[in-house]
Amino acid sequence: MDKQEFLDKVAQSVIDSDEELAEQLAKQALEEGMDPLEVINKGYVVGIKQVGDMFECGELFLPELIQSAEAVKKATEILNEAIAGGEEKKAKGKVLIATVEGDIHDIGKAIVVSLLVANGFDVVDMGRDVPVADIIAKAEEFGAQVIGTSALLTTTMVRQQELEKALVEKGLKGKFKTVVGGAPVTVRWAEKIGADAYAENAGEGVNKIMQLLEG
Repeated sequence: MDKQEFLDKVAQSVIDSDEELAEQLAKQALEEGMDPLEVINKGYVVGIKQVGDMFECGELFLPELIQSAEAVKKATEILNEAIAGGEEKKAKGKVLIATVEGDIHDIGKAIVVSLLVANGFDVVDMGRDVPVADIIAKAEEFGAQVIGTSALLTTTMVRQQELEKALVEKGLKGKFKTVVGGAPVTVRWAEKIGADAYAENAGEGVNKIMQLLEG
């Protein structure tokens, strides 16, 4: 098969939540001397973005979304190691991601994590229903540069505001950059609470994080 056919197969392995095939294709790409970064961006990232679209449209459910995200994570770890020449690669940045306390939704977060990992970031995903105090404690322990929080309910958005206040009170606001997202979250909300950036979707989230780290 030609290169595009191979990349299409890579993307399809993610869409099919086929973790074993996704890893197998990553290894095959290296054996055939393909550019690891191209395989990530034009194969795995294409697949996970399509998975996100399918999830939003109700064509795919949360277990499949999580399994697809795990497939991307495992495969890109193989390719990122090759990019680093088999040595420990310096990450582009350290990012902590969490869904705020009181909110058990994972919509989009798994995709954000997958895209960040695929783009060479060191990521800690704290999962769902995470208290502000735990987010700050883990960020300090991990040495995070960026904290990303998701709120999918209007009733839990206030937790993002509580995080901003807590960072200011602890003198940590300058230490950690913050990005907020989630269905009810807006640019105006981000500005009101003092967050450093707002991301409408997973792809934009990665771009905003890159911009914050470059700034």
